[in-house]
Amino acid sequence: MRSWFRNIRLAIGTIAEGMYVTLDALVQTYRRKTFTSHFEYPERPVPIRPRYRGFHRFDLTTCIGCDKCARACPVDCIYIDKEKAKPPAKGFAVTGFKIDYTKCMFCALCVDPCPADCIFMGSNFDLSCFTRDGCVVDYAKLPLEVAFGQATLSPTAVAESKKVALPVWVKTAEPAAAPPPA
Repeated sequence: MRSWFRNIRLAIGTIAEGMYVTLDALVQTYRRKTFTSHFEYPERPVPIRPRYRGFHRFDLTTCIGCDKCARACPVDCIYIDKEKAKPPAKGFAVTGFKIDYTKCMFCALCVDPCPADCIFMGSNFDLSCFTRDGCVVDYAKLPLEVAFGQATLSPTAVAESKKVALPVWVKTAEPAAAPPPA
């Protein structure tokens, strides 16, 4: 009979302790200030730590197209389009440098193997978009002052770089059919 009362007392004590934790969390939500009252987020940037790993910064002028950053990426979110440089120059000319931020885990493993130090982690944490297509950023199409430097990578500049002036697909004339064999 004693063990039965002991179990009842233990069950009530455990439930009371859990309810106290829940009630304390509820009270803390009403004591806490909102995020925007601390930082005034849209008007002023949120302070970040010095080693924060935000969206990448990329310098297309120093990139040699070696693909080391793309090979070091554990989730394969970096896509590099390149072509042979014109005869006086050696190496490759980078025509596209895309990072898919729906896959990227911001591990910074792509930064270390770069021999030209043209890619590094930036301090921007906001790249808002309405579709998943907006999460793929082509740094080769961005203006140089937006893609590289201390300025933030703004969502409006990324959206402007995605506007296509040419039609996406143009129907071409079908080739004439070969005459049937005689």
